[in-house]
Amino acid sequence: MTEPGVATRQLPVGVSARVRVPASSANLGPGFDCLGIALGIYDEVIVETVDDGIVLDVEGEGSADVPRDESHLVVRALNRGLTHAGVSAPGLKLRCVNQIPHSRGLGSSAAAAVSGLAAASGLISAAGFGAGLSTDELVQLSSEFEGHPDNAAASVLGSVVVTWTETADDVNSYHAHRLSVHPDVCATVFVPDTESSTSFTRGLLPDAVPRADAVFNLSRAALAVVALTSDPRNLMAASADRLHQPYRASAMVPTSELVAELRARGHAATVSGAGPTVLVLGTAPIPADIRVLAQGLGFTTHSVAIAGGVDISAG
Repeated sequence: MTEPGVATRQLPVGVSARVRVPASSANLGPGFDCLGIALGIYDEVIVETVDDGIVLDVEGEGSADVPRDESHLVVRALNRGLTHAGVSAPGLKLRCVNQIPHSRGLGSSAAAAVSGLAAASGLISAAGFGAGLSTDELVQLSSEFEGHPDNAAASVLGSVVVTWTETADDVNSYHAHRLSVHPDVCATVFVPDTESSTSFTRGLLPDAVPRADAVFNLSRAALAVVALTSDPRNLMAASADRLHQPYRASAMVPTSELVAELRARGHAATVSGAGPTVLVLGTAPIPADIRVLAQGLGFTTHSVAIAGGVDISAG
């Protein structure tokens, strides 16, 4: 874990910043814990330094279920970013506007961590205390909250990311490389009303898999990079998976049914992250009959942009 800094400077009262963070989808089929994509659904945070305390207003997705104090993930991440930079705040007033559905496999927790860290960076810059946190620092610190970098790095960098973790002396160093997506590639998400627990679905995964399945996924993950950047004709083959989706299928039956139906009709469908949302990456809009099919299984269809990364501006 990154060592925190020592707070040597305090932000003045009245400094503000605004951040806008995209949703993300992890794995993209074969790239378990290493591939991610930023999607055009956004959470926004407006923050201002005040004399004392924490004032937190939350609206939109998940607003009824999140705390309104220092334990809120955005506040924890913001304080982590300030501490890392050797800065403190007298008090904070935040407004969080959430559009990313919670517990649906669209990276809401990663977006919250990125939001807080980016807000810290914006405050540091607005106060004239330097350029704020670097992109590498945003990836590292947000991934520390998540425990893996695929969602967090996608929300920071945008587009599609390849991520990896290096470990030395039990300390994880998180890294990401941003890819340029082929202009013909478009994204569709099918979002259900039901939620899914990432920790629960991770618990369904085996400790070991057959060598043939590991080799299969290695080839498909490599092919996914080719398909997404230069040859979208291979998206169907490149989105196949044997490492995680089969083991989680029983925990999200409607999701598994929709993925199977979509793939049977030639759409490169995968479970988005830990589910239960379904992601399709293709080169054409989803036809009306597929939308009706998805609705019958309890899913709402959304065509979404492949998004850029976090945006930080003056409040």
